[in-house]
Amino acid sequence: MHSDLPQSGPADGVLFDLDGLLLNTEVIYTRVSREIVSRYGKTFDWSVKANMIGRPAIDSSRHLVEALNIPMTPEEYLEEREELLRKYLAECKPLPGAEKLIRHLHRHKIPIAIATSSSQELYEIKVRHHRSWIDLFDAVVTSDDPAVNHGKPSPDIFLVAASSLEIQASRTLVFEDAPSGLEAGKAAHMQVIVVPDPNMDKSRYEGAVQILGSLLDFDPPRFGLPAFVD
Repeated sequence: MHSDLPQSGPADGVLFDLDGLLLNTEVIYTRVSREIVSRYGKTFDWSVKANMIGRPAIDSSRHLVEALNIPMTPEEYLEEREELLRKYLAECKPLPGAEKLIRHLHRHKIPIAIATSSSQELYEIKVRHHRSWIDLFDAVVTSDDPAVNHGKPSPDIFLVAASSLEIQASRTLVFEDAPSGLEAGKAAHMQVIVVPDPNMDKSRYEGAVQILGSLLDFDPPRFGLPAFVD
């Protein structure tokens, strides 16, 4: 599934979200949330999750606690969630096309960076078994980087990442899966391609230059980047 808008232009560098875009961590976040809320007889479903994806952890936790009326504070929920995430996150798998695209851009010396709402600690757990291609990134910016004052949908993390690659915001291409990430990229005046979860309402992605079904659908020459040859 694939829709195009006319305003795409050449990119000098590419920024990537991590969760739900490069690595399939969302199934693990869902599993952990269900494990916690089921103790209170509550159900964690897509109606709750859709408003949590891509947001800073404390914002997501606050939304869940309020939406499901869980008898714990967002901070308590977060503490419990982090403990379970540390246990499960190393199991996450790459999403279709992720490794191929990163290796391709690296081979052609296109500057690339990760800009993730994840903490440095959880980031390290997630990428533990994917170092062979994750280590090809020129920079990684996590939510606890001191230069990132506000999480997505604020543009901070993308501006910090673009700066670390020494590329202009207007010549930066962003890949995201979450509406909050799209808003952050637009606020940074960057072009944003989204690869949403199939369950997500596509109307929440207004302003994306493309909506793709997976990273396998990406056509690099459209953004002035080298074509795939295989």
